[in-house]
Amino acid sequence: MSVLDSIRSGLVPVHREGYPFLLIGASVSAVLLWLVPPLGWIAVLITVWIAYFFRDPERVTPVREGLVVSPADGRVCLVGPAVPPAELGLGDAPLPRVCIFMNVFDVHVNRAPLAGQVSRIAYRPGKFLSADLDKASDDNERSGMVLETAVGRFGVVQIAGLVARRIVSFVREGDSVAPGERFGLIRFGSRVDVYMPAGTRPAVSEGQRAIAGETVLADLAAQGPEPTYRVD
Repeated sequence: MSVLDSIRSGLVPVHREGYPFLLIGASVSAVLLWLVPPLGWIAVLITVWIAYFFRDPERVTPVREGLVVSPADGRVCLVGPAVPPAELGLGDAPLPRVCIFMNVFDVHVNRAPLAGQVSRIAYRPGKFLSADLDKASDDNERSGMVLETAVGRFGVVQIAGLVARRIVSFVREGDSVAPGERFGLIRFGSRVDVYMPAGTRPAVSEGQRAIAGETVLADLAAQGPEPTYRVD
């Protein structure tokens, strides 16, 4: 492998959603470097951080019926039963829920927790409280997705946080998604909640670090065959 190939293999791609921000940052940096160099170097550092924020690394997703993988990178901030948002149509009884909080340094590309068809997407405007608070599930701006799967109906909710001001969805109602497939992104700090069928036992605990598309949140077929893996 050449030196150039080694460098390329070590670079993490930037998601296309970040291109406009990088263009703006690079343009501002060039102007400031010409006019006010000290401010220009600050702008360069901000531009580098933007590239870091929008990074989109490949993930190796375990694939087997019953496995539920994390939709987001970050810290598991809440685990336990909760009533899903009304707009998802999942009923008013508490369901097992796992919440992952993403700070501004985490990868913010969100991935499907398991294979299924998107039967509903529901957006709800709201506040911008700190996303690691329990009441953020009720009060904050959010976009919910319902997945119809072979093992039941799942709700995946993207929640805007204190800094986040934009939830981006890559899928529409009727689309099918594969485990670990990219389905959306939240800009600049946020949270993703996963609501699972009644009786599901989460396999993670509060405070644990999760990796989108790789960390197993629950296994609905714990005695099933060994999973295969999907690279994306």
